Amino acid sequence: MIIVFGSIALDIVQLVPRLPRPGETILTADYVMLPGGKGANQALAAARAGGDVSFVASVGDDNFGQRALNNLELAGVDLSNIIERTRPTACATISVDSSGENQIVVSSGANLETTADQLEPEAGDFVLQQMEIPLAEVWRGIECAKANGAKCILNAAPFQAIPPEFLGQLDVLIVNEIEAQMLADSLDLRGEELSSVCAQIQDRYDITVVLTLGANGALAFSNEERLQVNVLPVCAIDTVGAGDAFVGAFVAAMSRQFTLDECMAWGTVAGGLACTKPGAQDGIPETAAIRSRLDEIQVSHVG
Repeated sequence: MIIVFGSIALDIVQLVPRLPRPGETILTADYVMLPGGKGANQALAAARAGGDVSFVASVGDDNFGQRALNNLELAGVDLSNIIERTRPTACATISVDSSGENQIVVSSGANLETTADQLEPEAGDFVLQQMEIPLAEVWRGIECAKANGAKCILNAAPFQAIPPEFLGQLDVLIVNEIEAQMLADSLDLRGEELSSVCAQIQDRYDITVVLTLGANGALAFSNEERLQVNVLPVCAIDTVGAGDAFVGAFVAAMSRQFTLDECMAWGTVAGGLACTKPGAQDGIPETAAIRSRLDEIQVSHVG
């Protein structure tokens, strides 16, 4: 079982000719309301990639909450550990420009009331977390996963400093370039390249580190190997949710005992396909779509 412990929100997406500068108002014709939140996105991505998924989160007693849960329900995600809170369902406003770049503001709402007391992992489960709920609950979630014999995966997004004692309890850490640099700074690590920094983190904390590089693919560092994968060739129209699609599909593959290079390929294809449709969840691909593009991914071992 994959237990995703994290955030859920309703996204209000606006397509704009360019992202506004500070103090500037940009006019656009329409907007769409889409389910989102990094936890919900990753739960959906893991389910669509074939994982058996339970989602642990909080929503408000409002219309936004039901809208935010619709896709998860349709994908067969177990929602029995969703709790209605007094705060409103979280909401994100997302502006996407003509090149696909985005700007996001999140109002956390009920996510601030999500606690690790909702978690009930068992040995052999995979507990996947992000950093959009209170940090104290993220750390408690890591401790809970390890105490119960579950594998623990952290997508350090949006980045906040991670105490070394919790880094050392992870099985897998997934970061993008910005998050990797911020983590390096917080740990006072030095290296000319982020790959060197991630290798240091892997060695120091004895965990697997995955570094996503956007259009340049991704890298993985483990005790046994260091891998590099190319990016899936697609015509990107919206990068929102691509990272979440990568993470969800990666963990879905991981839960089926795939090798690290197979997990990287699944994540890379899912992340690439997610860029072909607007919104955080609409572009998240199904298992068949991922399988059909796996032969376009080349995984190489690096020194």
